Amino acid sequence: MLAAATAIKEFAGYLKPDDLSQLESAYHFSESAHQGQFRDSGEPYISHPLAVAGILAQWHLDSQALTAALLHDVMEDTSVTKHELSKTFGKPVAELVDGVSKLDKVEFETREAAQAENFRKMLLAMARDVRVILIKLADRLHNMRTLDAVPAHKRRRIARETLEIYAPIANRLGLNSIYQELEDLSFKHLYPARHRVLTKAVAAARGNRREVVSKVKAAIEKRLAESSIDAQVHGRQKHLYSIYTKMREKHLSFGQVLDVYGFRIVVKDVHDCYVTLGVLHALYKPIPGNFKDYIAIPKANGYQSLHTHLFGPFGAPIEIQIRTHEMHKIAEAGVASHWLYKSSDQSITELQKKTHQWLQSLLEMQSESRDSMEFLEHLKVDLFPDEVYVFTPKGKIMSLPRGATAVDFAYAVHTDVGNRCVAVKINHELMPLRIELKNGDRVEVITASHAKPNPLWLNFVATAKARSHIRHFLKTMHFDESVQLGERLLNQALSAFKSGTAAVPQAQWAKLVRDTNAQSRQEILSDIGLGKRHGVVVARQLLAIRDGAAAEHTDMGPIVIRGSEGMAVQFSKCCHPIPGDRIVGLISKGQGMAIHTHDCPVFAKTHAEPERVLDVQWDSDSRKLYDVNIRMVVANERGVLAQVAACIAESESNIQNVTVEPQDGGNYATMQFTLQVANRLHLARIMIELRRIQSVVRITRVRN
Repeated sequence: MLAAATAIKEFAGYLKPDDLSQLESAYHFSESAHQGQFRDSGEPYISHPLAVAGILAQWHLDSQALTAALLHDVMEDTSVTKHELSKTFGKPVAELVDGVSKLDKVEFETREAAQAENFRKMLLAMARDVRVILIKLADRLHNMRTLDAVPAHKRRRIARETLEIYAPIANRLGLNSIYQELEDLSFKHLYPARHRVLTKAVAAARGNRREVVSKVKAAIEKRLAESSIDAQVHGRQKHLYSIYTKMREKHLSFGQVLDVYGFRIVVKDVHDCYVTLGVLHALYKPIPGNFKDYIAIPKANGYQSLHTHLFGPFGAPIEIQIRTHEMHKIAEAGVASHWLYKSSDQSITELQKKTHQWLQSLLEMQSESRDSMEFLEHLKVDLFPDEVYVFTPKGKIMSLPRGATAVDFAYAVHTDVGNRCVAVKINHELMPLRIELKNGDRVEVITASHAKPNPLWLNFVATAKARSHIRHFLKTMHFDESVQLGERLLNQALSAFKSGTAAVPQAQWAKLVRDTNAQSRQEILSDIGLGKRHGVVVARQLLAIRDGAAAEHTDMGPIVIRGSEGMAVQFSKCCHPIPGDRIVGLISKGQGMAIHTHDCPVFAKTHAEPERVLDVQWDSDSRKLYDVNIRMVVANERGVLAQVAACIAESESNIQNVTVEPQDGGNYATMQFTLQVANRLHLARIMIELRRIQSVVRITRVRN
């Protein structure tokens, strides 16, 4: 016990005596709770929380965070409750411990689902208090440092999880030293053979290049001193995983990776950063296209430095980072610099603002995600390593992940701008929405009040925010449309019993919601519209009619198809039904209703249950345009396509798609069009007009 008290004073000596006393109490509480528990290495379990608290103390975190670190596993691994912790150490400490604890009392279908829900819980707690993730990262770092004692299959799983989630989060929060160590430790346990080989190669290269490194360092120090710049010059080695990543992505051997070593120059102020850059470019020639100014445009995690690559002695490239002392603090400690250094520092305040914005975006994502797995997918997308910097029309700089498109930019500006965007101007020129943005682009989004997200955007957006908002909009729209369709289907079923939804008492609805474990009446209607429940069964439940019971009823009337039902009703592409065709409806589970023509061969092969096949008919006042395919054989003459297109346009139809294939011999060609028509009469008028063209030999509607 005395040794523990001494250790706490050593690593947390910056705290007040009362705080140190609380830490000692937390240590004894944790030691008692974990009594008899041992780590895989054989050490008493208390050694782990003590080490985690020691890591956090390096950032000078407050006593609440260190207390929570000492207690972080007691709720998860012992019988101690949150209420007990709150009573003994205060509510803030209990909230921190709860945020770090896993949901081990909840049963999940798969390990992946459990992992996803744990991340979701932890990150939502982090959004309330960033100390939660700092404790979790320190916990993960110590676990990774002692991972050798764990079985091989478990080592690989933990290492992969660390590489995919925890290391990127550390990077996103600007915790550079932890980020690099987590990556290197993950690399060691995921690819042990590669790690061993690369470690030996780097050690050998250090000896071979020591002379070059010392020569460059001396030359830089001399030139800076001559220019009266007070600077600290440090030689630094790239961490192993970044070397391995560069080798893998660029298909290089280790011998071809020349910038394994670099230099970091720390100066007094921003002015000296740029003066130093000029001095270095006069000393060694810069490599074109390898300069980055993260001082003028900081990274999303607050990181600031000048990066340049130079041709050093013997033609070897040198990577150099130039930054101020304050920038260096933030580069190493990131968001933890709030505790480690004076919070009045302007740059630290800006970092806190950026971190807060990111945490708020996590809250937005989770509120729009259907489940934890989807949230985890969005999170992984959001933890991007590289950025591009673009400008709004007013000159504001916005940071986006590499590969981001105009749609990503629109959602980054505002959700409503993303939902309503219809076009984009990049550098004053109209461009496709899917175009990838480049550094320095000036982006102007054009919106329209009637516009809405296109599901195809999900194929090319790069940011989690855009993906999350598009999916949320589509799901909401799909839900609303399926509720409307479900109500129509239920009304049709109730009409068989001479009733309707308006006649069903509210108490009966409440009973049905309760009996079926549904969330609401809307959910039941949505399930009917999506084919997850049968309208007739729900009608019987609402009217309390048992199967086989006598009931006076009439035949159910047909469902009227207006064409404006949205995603809840799909017009099948196998037969392209249009108003005037005889049609049937097919309910598919989870997808709503598909409309087929009555003689559609695809529908005939489905062998659907009778209750899934619905009697439907067109609304006489449908004003929507429908896709239909026609095929024409035409004389292969100059200008025939222009004649056909002009005729279609004059007939008030749009051409959605066209293909032209020459037939054998070359005298004739086959044209296939996808047109938009109002109904069969409209299609008939178009075909009559097309037949009048002298070059048209034959024309038919393509059913399948």
